[in-house]
Amino acid sequence: MVYEREVLPIEPPRPKVDPALLLEQPQKVRLFFTKLDRAKYISHLDMNRCMSRALKRSGLPVWYTGGFNPHMYLTFPLPLSLGCESVYECVDLKMTQKVDFDTIAQKVNACLPPDIQVIAAGEQKMDQKEIAWADYEICFDAQYGLKEKLESFFNQDEIKVIKKTKKGEKEIDLKPHFSLLSMEEKDGVLTAMMRFATGIELNINPTLLLDNAPFELRVQSLKRLMVYNKELKSFC
Repeated sequence: MVYEREVLPIEPPRPKVDPALLLEQPQKVRLFFTKLDRAKYISHLDMNRCMSRALKRSGLPVWYTGGFNPHMYLTFPLPLSLGCESVYECVDLKMTQKVDFDTIAQKVNACLPPDIQVIAAGEQKMDQKEIAWADYEICFDAQYGLKEKLESFFNQDEIKVIKKTKKGEKEIDLKPHFSLLSMEEKDGVLTAMMRFATGIELNINPTLLLDNAPFELRVQSLKRLMVYNKELKSFC
């Protein structure tokens, strides 16, 4: 049996930087991007690789860490769960030279697939630790009586579930950590707009609530729409 050796695509070398143009302090940049359709099946690790390769191919003067194994500095404040779409993802990086934000967005988009596109680039105004809430659009197959069942389930005094953490499993009450903003049924689809606690201190995945419903749910799509701080100001 003959095994064929996998040939990996050759990535362009890091762009050469004029030492005279280097900044004393790297320019901090925050990119906001979408992750839609087929891209929802890309894991966080692959998303990191995708963005790294796009930035390399863009020719932008991205800042690298020092040391024996230098690598591109990328930080995703709120990684998305596999199978979930989003219109408001973000990644933090640094530039060794001052670059216009619109230019950054255009050059990166030219190297990204259509399902992953930068919608804005700007300064890192808020700290990642300020993230506290996120809005989601959840679409269900509109089965008979589903709207009433969901309203009854969400309106319980408490909803105890088992949440897995790095330290093990623990029981928590989800009731204080989510809210139903609206729910509408149209053309056989029940759409729920919901808000969940999220961030470094407490991160509630919507599936944790939906998987503990005492009845069958057929979820068509799950999409993150916006991310907020504790004062419900858009994360920027």
